[in-house]
Amino acid sequence: MIYEEVRSFYQCFGGKKCVIGYSCQGREIYAFHLGRETCAQFIAVYAVHAREWITARLALRHIKTGLQRGGGWVIPLLNPDGALISQTAYPLWKANARGVDLNCNFDADWGSGRLNTKIRGGENCMGDYPFSEAEASALRDFTLRIRPYVTLSFHTKGEEIYWEYGGKGDKNGAELLEKITGYTAKRIYGSAGGYKDWCIQKLNIPAYTIECGSDSLAHPIKKLGELKKCYKLLKIFIENYGKQA
Repeated sequence: MIYEEVRSFYQCFGGKKCVIGYSCQGREIYAFHLGRETCAQFIAVYAVHAREWITARLALRHIKTGLQRGGGWVIPLLNPDGALISQTAYPLWKANARGVDLNCNFDADWGSGRLNTKIRGGENCMGDYPFSEAEASALRDFTLRIRPYVTLSFHTKGEEIYWEYGGKGDKNGAELLEKITGYTAKRIYGSAGGYKDWCIQKLNIPAYTIECGSDSLAHPIKKLGELKKCYKLLKIFIENYGKQA
C-alpha cells in the first residue's frame, strides 16, 4: 500500500522531515525538506485525491532527485486514508475517509463550485464548513507556518496546468511548467475551494495544479512511468522560478 511505502521512505530519510498532522483516521501526513532552508520556501503536495495515489510515488522520485538551488517541502500523501480506500475497496474514490473531497474544503469561495455537494461520498463533497477536514486543516496550518512563495499541487490526469483563480495568478510560472512538461496551461471555471485557489486568493502567492498523465489513461493510474513527463518537473521549476537564489 502507498501509505506504507511513504512511511518506510520517511523512516529511512536522513534529511529534515516532519509530520504536519494526522488524517481523520489517525495516519501521519509526512513532509520532507529539500534543498536550502535559508531561502524562500516552496510547498509541493501530492495525492490530495485518493485515486491519484500514484502521485505519491512521483513525490518520492522528486525527493530522490533533489535540488541544486532553492528549498522547500514535499508532502507526498495528503490523503492516506482515501488512498487506502482506493487501493483496497473502491478504486475510483477521491475523497477522504469521511467522504469529503479535500480539494473542495479550502476557504476560497467554499461551496460555490459547480459540482459541490454536502452529500458525503467518493467525490465532490465540500464538507460541513471550510477546513472541516483534518487533512485540509493540517495543510493550511503548515502552509501558514512556512509561508511559501509558491505552491505546487500534483494531481492526475489530463496533461494540463491550472494557474489562475478569480482573475489572479502568475502565468509566467505556468509557461515555465509548459516548457518543462509539454503540458497545456489553462484557466478553469466552475470550481472552488481548492488548495491552489486558497493560496492565490487568501495568501496572494502563485500556485499551480499539475494534472499529470495523459487523459486517455484510466483512474487509478498504477504505473509511475505514465507520469514520466513530470519526473524532473520539481527540480527544474524550483531551480528556475522566483526566489530560489
